Amino acid sequence: MANILPFRAWRYNNELSSSIGQLTSPLFDVISQQQRDALYQNPHNSIHLSVPLHGETPDDAHGTIEKWKADGIIEQDPLPGIYVYYQHFSLPGSNKDYTRKGFVSFIEATDWGQPDSEILRHENTMPHSVSDRVEVLKATELNVSPTHGLYFDPAFELEQYMDESMLNPIYETEDYQGVRDVLSVIHDKSIIQKFIDKLGREKVILADGHHRLESSIIYRKELIANEEANTGKEGYNYHMMYLTNGEADDLRILPTHRLISDLENFDKAEFFKKLEPNFIIKPLENPNDVTEIILGKPWAFGLLFGDEAYKVRLKPEVIDHIEWSFPNVIKKLDLTVMHYFIIEKGLGILGKDQRNSRNITFERNFANCLTKTIRGEAQFAIITQDISMEMVKKVCYSGHTLPQKSTYFYPKVICGYLFGSIKNDEFELPFDPGF
Repeated sequence: MANILPFRAWRYNNELSSSIGQLTSPLFDVISQQQRDALYQNPHNSIHLSVPLHGETPDDAHGTIEKWKADGIIEQDPLPGIYVYYQHFSLPGSNKDYTRKGFVSFIEATDWGQPDSEILRHENTMPHSVSDRVEVLKATELNVSPTHGLYFDPAFELEQYMDESMLNPIYETEDYQGVRDVLSVIHDKSIIQKFIDKLGREKVILADGHHRLESSIIYRKELIANEEANTGKEGYNYHMMYLTNGEADDLRILPTHRLISDLENFDKAEFFKKLEPNFIIKPLENPNDVTEIILGKPWAFGLLFGDEAYKVRLKPEVIDHIEWSFPNVIKKLDLTVMHYFIIEKGLGILGKDQRNSRNITFERNFANCLTKTIRGEAQFAIITQDISMEMVKKVCYSGHTLPQKSTYFYPKVICGYLFGSIKNDEFELPFDPGF
């Protein structure tokens, strides 16, 4: 089962930590160009490690890290610990406050392609994004941001220890999402052992960070193949992860919409002719009503063409026409219906080509979808609904995966609170803790 370890994080020195909010940054796959440009102005912002400037190479990132270490910009904690990380947030249109409770540790980067893997994924990855992350990891030997994994504990055995740790926070900031992020650390060996024992009975579902974790898996495989001996204790066997309890009510999965662009000879009327045998199509008066109109309706989507909007809903009798070789739990997903009937049958982009298609991009914000279609930056947008945690679990346990970018677990973790080194001399604990 899941094998986790405490670690000695690299963190900003005490002087810089007093302004930690100016050093954090969004994850590499959600940051906008405008955010990048602003954060790059601070020479010590974590963006320089997670998303190097355009034109910089992974070796440049390595040079930055080594300089920061030599200059004392970041320092390694002297004692190993598990880092407790809480995110306090609310959602638009709701006055309810949520607190997502979790902790950051190292976890063995077992290959999720194996039947006995400790970590289950729910999405496919895009090869070019994985390759980029592998090159950065090879050059830096540093996890600059934690991925997000879910364990499932209905008894909530660990929360009492996390709550106690939060009485003495290390950092507390409000991030770019409007989320209040708080970090503390547990050094007590007996308490850490409770976390290790608990996760040792669990499988973990990866919520966010598929590309980063896959890069760790690939890097580990390469080194094991080239090493004369692998004890399993080397740093490259592990990966930094934020682990939260999937049984809590603070887990929110937001929808990810699709933008379609740069299709040659695209004809809207012809596209609708291809949809008509499979969908009930209804024009809508107000594009801003799309998300409410499709909410809760199976196999229903919104289509935005500039300031025109349509609701399309699959005719129930055609669901069995899907020819892809998937089990029913996958075939009947909204997103499978969208990728098969709208993107493959309607647009002619075959399923096998969709992962790498430059005609399909992803957008979490509905308003951005509407703006981009009105401005002509996209030919049209496909508006989707969210997916439940129960459905994610069913898919994972079936041994299959959802289409890429199916989920958006909110809120995102931030980069900059701590970094995890897999260099052996920095990964090894300074004494034998008995773990």
